[in-house]
Parts: sequence; structure tokens; C-alpha cells
Amino acid sequence: MSTAQEPPRVVVLTADGTPPPANEAALRALADVTVVTRDGLAAALAGTDGRRPAEVLLLWDFFSDALAEAWGAATGLRWVHVAAAGVDAMLFPALRSSGVRLTNAHGVFDRPIAEFVLAAVLARDKQLHRSKALQREHRWVHRELRRTQRSTALVVGTGGIGRETARLLRAVGMDVRGAGRTPRTEDPDLGTVVASAELAEHVGWADHVVLAAPLTAQTRGLVDARVLAAMPPHAHLVNVGRGQLVDEGALVEALRAGRPAAATLDVFETEPLPPDHPFWDMDDVHVSAHMCGDVEGWRDELAAQFEANLRRWRAGDPLLNEVDKDAGYVRSP
Repeated sequence: MSTAQEPPRVVVLTADGTPPPANEAALRALADVTVVTRDGLAAALAGTDGRRPAEVLLLWDFFSDALAEAWGAATGLRWVHVAAAGVDAMLFPALRSSGVRLTNAHGVFDRPIAEFVLAAVLARDKQLHRSKALQREHRWVHRELRRTQRSTALVVGTGGIGRETARLLRAVGMDVRGAGRTPRTEDPDLGTVVASAELAEHVGWADHVVLAAPLTAQTRGLVDARVLAAMPPHAHLVNVGRGQLVDEGALVEALRAGRPAAATLDVFETEPLPPDHPFWDMDDVHVSAHMCGDVEGWRDELAAQFEANLRRWRAGDPLLNEVDKDAGYVRSP
């Protein structure tokens, strides 16, 4: 909450100095807003740009590591909002151990990402990528397709994205289980939840393995050679979480060996994906540019979400989507 009589100073970090698109006027009515790029962040945080030190930072450029570099200047900072679901880039030790509060865009991307996963599952089962390739070659090749109804999916990650994905896959008749930190039965969205630490013991059940977990110390490299070797030969891996959830070198070798049979990847260890990466030329790997949640209007939703939380901050109400900095994600109520 802002305790000053005057509006709080809010610094907005963007890649190019352009304000958030939807509600710049509304934000300026609520706060003293300064839009900066990386080069101006330290001065704006410290107030050495001729204005007050910043209380609030909106990371619109949500992949930037500029805050870690400028942290020594953040003497008055009390709240950081990241306009993204993943906050792993923000959890550097100084921020994690500080009293600065951290919120994220929890909820904005749940349905769009779930729809992307469903599309990836259907495209695989119905051989849509293969059909397009044959069309380019002017070849008429009849094939039998996989039935999606009654097929199986293991959704790794039990947060909002994982839950919405499970609900959508169940809606088309799939048998869904979850994988998370705490195993349990009768979860309202995921049914049975197995321990993600024991993933290799459970992936053999799944036709589709969906990675929707946050990147934490526990999930980094979660899908390694052992897990990949345990997947069925026909299995399909979908990663909409973080590239670092997967050992990419092991995945390349596993795909070449035919286990799993295919992968749909929206996130990668290095982004943009280097032009010489093997994934580009693998027939059963489908690459998208870290965009699975970026539906039309997504920036407006992000801006409105921050505005609503800023109103709560000014009123002294609890902030929405506060991240547990030790866990690395927003805990369920």
C-alpha cells in the first residue's frame, strides 16, 4: 500500500519506451508514471532523474534481466509486478530475500494456452502437419488417424494453466492425470496427481505429456533422458512451460531414436531458437515462437490487470496474484 499523501511513483520498464497500450491515461490518473527502457531504469528507481524514488515497478518487458542489474538503485521499491505468468527471471537472490512484494499475470494466459495444447493434441492425433506436407507434394496418401477420445494425457504442473488444460482435454473425452509436488487423488480438475519427482515412473501411461509447470529449482531439467526413455514410442511431448524444464540435448537424441514420436514446443532453452538448432529440421517437431498464450488483445488484458492491482495497492487492499518468492509461483488459496 502507498502511505504517501501524493500518488505513488510507478516505473514501467519497456523494451522500446512505448507505454502499455490500453490504459496509459488511467494509470497516470492513479500514479506518477515514468516509462523507461533498460538504460533509464536505475535512475528512475533511485530518483536521481529529478523525481522521487520508485515505489512500484511494472515489468512490461517481462523477460528483461535489467532489474537485477539495477537492484542497488531500488532503495524505495516495495512492489514489482511482472506482466507474465513465469517469474523465474525475477527471482534473483537479492529480490527473493528482500521485503519487496512480487505479483504476476496469473490467470490471463490460462485459457489461451490450454487451447493451444488442445490444438497440438488434435493436430498430432489427426496428422494435420503430415496432411499439409503431403498437400505441398501434391500426394494423395490415405492414413488411419488416432482417436483423441479415450486417449491419455499427463499434465505436469498443477497451477492455473495446468488446470485449465486438464479441463479442456477432459471436455473432448481424454483421460487426464496431473503431476505436481504433492501426489493426491480426487483432485477436482486433474483427478489423480502423481509426484513430478517420480515422473519417469508415470509417463509410460500417457499418449500426450504436457509440460505446464513453472521453472523452479525442482523443475529445471525435469524431463531428462530417463523420463524420455520411459515414454511410450508413440507419445507426444508438448512444452508450454519453460524450455529449461527439458534437457534439450536428451530430447533431440530421444526423438531421433523414436521415443517419443513427436514434440510440440513453444519454449526453448535459448530464445529465439538458434537457426542451426536440430529442432528446425525434424519432421515430428513442431516449433512455435513462445507465443502460445498471446491471443489478440492479450496486452490490453495485462494492462487492465495491473491497473486493477494498482487500485488495490492505493486502497490498502490485498494484492492479487502475489508470488511466493520461495516457491516461485502463486500459491492456490
